[in-house]
Amino acid sequence: MQKSVIHLEEIRKSYYLGKNELPVLKGVTLDIFKNEYVALMGPSGSGKSTLMNILGCLDTPTSGSYILSGHDVSKMEDNDLARVRGKEIGFVFQQFNLMPRLTALENVAIPLIYAGIGKKERLEKAMAMLEKVKLENRADHKPNELSGGQCQRVAIARALVNDPSLILADEPTGNLDTKTSIEIMDIFGAIHASGNTVVLVTHEEDIADHARRIIRLRDGVIESDRINQKYVVTN
Repeated sequence: MQKSVIHLEEIRKSYYLGKNELPVLKGVTLDIFKNEYVALMGPSGSGKSTLMNILGCLDTPTSGSYILSGHDVSKMEDNDLARVRGKEIGFVFQQFNLMPRLTALENVAIPLIYAGIGKKERLEKAMAMLEKVKLENRADHKPNELSGGQCQRVAIARALVNDPSLILADEPTGNLDTKTSIEIMDIFGAIHASGNTVVLVTHEEDIADHARRIIRLRDGVIESDRINQKYVVTN
Protein backbone atom coordinates (compact mmCIF):
# COMPACT_ATOMS: atom_id res chain seq x y z
CA MET A 1 0.00 0.00 0.00
CA GLN A 2 1.35 3.45 -0.94
CA LYS A 3 2.37 5.67 1.95
CA SER A 4 0.56 9.00 2.09
CA VAL A 5 2.82 11.99 2.83
CA ILE A 6 -0.18 14.36 2.78
CA HIS A 7 -3.74 13.46 3.74
CA LEU A 8 -6.33 16.25 3.68
CA GLU A 9 -9.87 15.52 4.84
CA GLU A 10 -12.63 18.08 4.19
CA ILE A 11 -10.29 21.06 4.61
CA ARG A 12 -12.17 24.33 4.87
CA LYS A 13 -10.71 27.79 5.34
CA SER A 14 -12.62 31.00 5.86
CA TYR A 15 -11.47 34.53 6.51
CA TYR A 16 -13.59 37.13 8.25
CA LEU A 17 -14.14 40.73 7.26
CA GLY A 18 -15.87 42.07 10.34
CA LYS A 19 -18.80 39.68 10.79
CA ASN A 20 -18.80 38.60 7.15
CA GLU A 21 -17.40 35.13 6.45
CA LEU A 22 -15.37 34.73 3.26
CA PRO A 23 -15.01 31.00 2.51
CA VAL A 24 -11.87 30.32 0.45
CA LEU A 25 -11.50 26.51 0.69
CA LYS A 26 -14.81 24.67 0.70
CA GLY A 27 -14.02 21.07 1.58
CA VAL A 28 -10.78 19.82 -0.01
CA THR A 29 -10.03 16.10 0.38
CA LEU A 30 -6.72 14.96 -1.07
CA ASP A 31 -3.93 12.40 -0.74
CA ILE A 32 -0.40 12.93 -2.03
CA PHE A 33 1.86 9.91 -1.83
CA LYS A 34 5.55 9.44 -1.25
CA ASN A 35 7.65 10.29 -4.35
CA GLU A 36 4.76 11.89 -6.23
CA TYR A 37 5.37 14.98 -8.37
CA VAL A 38 2.23 17.13 -8.24
CA ALA A 39 1.37 20.48 -9.80
CA LEU A 40 -1.32 22.52 -8.04
CA MET A 41 -3.03 24.94 -10.42
CA GLY A 42 -5.89 27.39 -10.43
CA PRO A 43 -6.85 30.94 -11.40
CA SER A 44 -6.62 33.87 -8.98
CA GLY A 45 -9.19 33.40 -6.24
CA SER A 46 -9.31 29.61 -6.68
CA GLY A 47 -7.82 28.99 -3.23
CA LYS A 48 -4.49 27.54 -4.39
CA SER A 49 -2.37 30.02 -2.39
CA THR A 50 -4.44 29.36 0.74
CA LEU A 51 -4.10 25.61 0.18
CA MET A 52 -0.35 25.99 -0.31
CA ASN A 53 -0.08 27.91 2.98
CA ILE A 54 -1.95 25.11 4.76
CA LEU A 55 0.18 22.40 3.08
CA GLY A 56 3.29 24.31 4.15
CA CYS A 57 2.06 24.65 7.77
CA LEU A 58 2.11 28.44 7.35
CA ASP A 59 -1.62 28.58 8.12
CA THR A 60 -4.19 26.31 9.77
CA PRO A 61 -7.59 25.27 8.40
CA THR A 62 -10.87 26.50 9.85
CA SER A 63 -12.05 22.88 9.91
CA GLY A 64 -11.02 19.48 8.60
CA SER A 65 -7.85 17.49 9.22
CA TYR A 66 -4.36 17.58 7.72
CA ILE A 67 -2.05 14.64 8.35
CA LEU A 68 1.55 15.30 7.25
CA SER A 69 3.90 12.30 7.45
CA GLY A 70 1.74 10.78 10.17
CA HIS A 71 1.38 13.99 12.24
CA ASP A 72 -2.00 15.72 12.59
CA VAL A 73 -0.89 19.31 12.00
CA SER A 74 -4.36 20.83 11.54
CA LYS A 75 -4.78 21.77 15.19
CA MET A 76 -1.17 22.42 16.20
CA GLU A 77 -0.04 25.59 17.93
CA ASP A 78 2.41 27.92 16.14
CA ASN A 79 5.54 26.60 17.91
CA ASP A 80 4.73 23.00 17.05
CA LEU A 81 3.90 23.97 13.46
CA ALA A 82 7.26 25.73 13.16
CA ARG A 83 9.01 22.56 14.36
CA VAL A 84 7.16 20.39 11.83
CA ARG A 85 7.89 22.93 9.06
CA GLY A 86 11.60 22.86 9.80
CA LYS A 87 11.79 19.08 9.84
CA GLU A 88 9.29 17.95 7.20
CA ILE A 89 9.08 20.68 4.53
CA GLY A 90 11.59 22.26 2.17
CA PHE A 91 10.33 25.53 0.65
CA VAL A 92 11.26 27.08 -2.69
CA PHE A 93 9.75 30.52 -3.36
CA GLN A 94 9.41 32.74 -6.42
CA GLN A 95 11.42 35.51 -4.70
CA PHE A 96 14.22 33.08 -3.59
CA ASN A 97 14.15 34.51 -0.01
CA LEU A 98 17.92 34.35 0.43
CA MET A 99 19.80 36.29 3.12
CA PRO A 100 21.71 39.01 1.20
CA ARG A 101 24.72 39.18 3.52
CA LEU A 102 25.36 35.45 3.57
CA THR A 103 27.21 33.40 0.95
CA ALA A 104 25.45 30.70 -1.05
CA LEU A 105 26.95 28.07 1.25
CA GLU A 106 25.82 29.90 4.40
CA ASN A 107 22.31 30.37 2.98
CA VAL A 108 21.98 26.65 2.28
CA ALA A 109 23.16 25.84 5.82
CA ILE A 110 20.51 28.00 7.58
CA PRO A 111 17.93 25.21 8.19
CA LEU A 112 20.66 23.10 9.81
CA ILE A 113 21.34 25.84 12.38
CA TYR A 114 17.72 25.57 13.54
CA ALA A 115 18.09 21.78 13.57
CA GLY A 116 20.99 22.14 16.04
CA ILE A 117 23.66 20.63 13.78
CA GLY A 118 27.30 21.64 14.44
CA LYS A 119 29.13 24.00 12.09
CA LYS A 120 31.49 21.48 10.45
CA GLU A 121 28.68 19.04 9.60
CA ARG A 122 26.42 21.94 8.53
CA LEU A 123 28.90 23.22 5.98
CA GLU A 124 29.67 19.72 4.67
CA LYS A 125 25.96 19.00 4.14
CA ALA A 126 25.38 22.42 2.57
CA MET A 127 28.27 21.90 0.14
CA ALA A 128 26.90 18.48 -0.82
CA MET A 129 23.56 20.13 -1.67
CA LEU A 130 25.26 22.85 -3.73
CA GLU A 131 27.04 20.06 -5.65
CA LYS A 132 23.65 18.45 -6.26
CA VAL A 133 22.43 21.64 -8.01
CA LYS A 134 25.82 22.10 -9.74
CA LEU A 135 26.69 25.32 -7.92
CA GLU A 136 29.64 24.30 -5.75
CA ASN A 137 31.89 26.73 -7.67
CA ARG A 138 29.68 29.62 -6.44
CA ALA A 139 29.67 28.60 -2.77
CA ASP A 140 31.43 31.78 -1.60
CA HIS A 141 29.30 34.17 -3.68
CA LYS A 142 26.57 36.31 -2.14
CA PRO A 143 23.10 36.54 -3.77
CA ASN A 144 23.88 39.88 -5.48
CA GLU A 145 26.81 38.16 -7.23
CA LEU A 146 24.57 35.42 -8.64
CA SER A 147 22.06 35.31 -11.50
CA GLY A 148 18.37 34.70 -10.85
CA GLY A 149 18.71 31.08 -11.91
CA GLN A 150 21.71 30.59 -9.62
CA CYS A 151 19.81 32.16 -6.70
CA GLN A 152 16.95 29.73 -7.29
CA ARG A 153 19.43 26.83 -7.31
CA VAL A 154 20.71 28.01 -3.93
CA ALA A 155 17.12 28.13 -2.68
CA ILE A 156 16.51 24.58 -3.95
CA ALA A 157 19.69 23.35 -2.23
CA ARG A 158 18.52 25.01 0.99
CA ALA A 159 15.12 23.29 0.66
CA LEU A 160 16.80 19.89 0.31
CA VAL A 161 19.44 20.18 3.02
CA ASN A 162 17.25 18.90 5.89
CA ASP A 163 16.11 15.85 3.88
CA PRO A 164 12.43 16.86 4.21
CA SER A 165 9.39 14.66 3.48
CA LEU A 166 8.02 17.28 1.10
CA ILE A 167 9.45 19.88 -1.28
CA LEU A 168 6.92 22.69 -1.71
CA ALA A 169 7.67 25.08 -4.57
CA ASP A 170 5.58 28.25 -5.02
CA GLU A 171 5.85 29.66 -8.58
CA PRO A 172 9.57 28.70 -8.61
CA THR A 173 10.16 29.97 -12.16
CA GLY A 174 8.02 33.12 -11.88
CA ASN A 175 11.02 35.49 -11.97
CA LEU A 176 13.10 33.57 -14.52
CA ASP A 177 13.45 33.63 -18.29
CA THR A 178 12.37 30.64 -20.39
CA LYS A 179 15.81 29.01 -20.74
CA THR A 180 16.55 29.32 -17.01
CA SER A 181 13.04 28.08 -16.15
CA ILE A 182 13.67 24.90 -18.14
CA GLU A 183 16.98 24.38 -16.30
CA ILE A 184 15.27 24.81 -12.93
CA MET A 185 12.48 22.39 -13.89
CA ASP A 186 15.14 19.85 -14.94
CA ILE A 187 16.52 20.11 -11.39
CA PHE A 188 13.05 19.46 -9.93
CA GLY A 189 12.78 16.45 -12.24
CA ALA A 190 16.08 15.13 -10.88
CA ILE A 191 14.95 15.78 -7.28
CA HIS A 192 11.78 13.77 -7.94
CA ALA A 193 13.77 11.00 -9.64
CA SER A 194 15.98 10.70 -6.54
CA GLY A 195 12.92 9.88 -4.39
CA ASN A 196 11.59 13.21 -3.10
CA THR A 197 7.92 14.20 -2.99
CA VAL A 198 7.43 17.47 -4.87
CA VAL A 199 4.38 19.76 -4.88
CA LEU A 200 4.62 22.64 -7.31
CA VAL A 201 2.22 25.61 -7.22
CA THR A 202 2.03 27.36 -10.58
CA HIS A 203 -0.36 29.13 -12.95
CA GLU A 204 1.78 28.28 -16.01
CA GLU A 205 0.65 25.29 -18.07
CA ASP A 206 4.12 24.56 -19.48
CA ILE A 207 5.60 24.45 -15.96
CA ALA A 208 2.78 22.24 -14.63
CA ASP A 209 3.39 19.89 -17.55
CA HIS A 210 6.65 18.77 -15.90
CA ALA A 211 4.64 17.21 -13.04
CA ARG A 212 3.30 13.66 -13.12
CA ARG A 213 -0.07 14.64 -11.63
CA ILE A 214 -1.99 17.90 -12.10
CA ILE A 215 -4.62 19.09 -9.61
CA ARG A 216 -6.78 22.07 -10.56
CA LEU A 217 -8.69 24.19 -8.05
CA ARG A 218 -11.59 26.48 -8.80
CA ASP A 219 -13.76 28.41 -6.34
CA GLY A 220 -12.25 26.62 -3.34
CA VAL A 221 -12.79 23.03 -4.48
CA ILE A 222 -10.84 20.53 -6.58
CA GLU A 223 -12.11 20.82 -10.14
CA SER A 224 -9.94 18.05 -11.60
CA ASP A 225 -7.18 15.67 -10.50
CA ARG A 226 -5.47 13.78 -13.30
CA ILE A 227 -2.32 11.90 -14.18
CA ASN A 228 -0.12 13.64 -16.77
CA GLN A 229 -0.52 11.32 -19.76
CA LYS A 230 2.89 12.05 -21.21
CA TYR A 231 4.47 10.16 -18.28
CA VAL A 232 2.18 7.13 -18.48
CA VAL A 233 4.15 4.11 -19.70
CA THR A 234 2.13 1.88 -22.03
CA ASN A 235 3.08 -1.63 -23.03
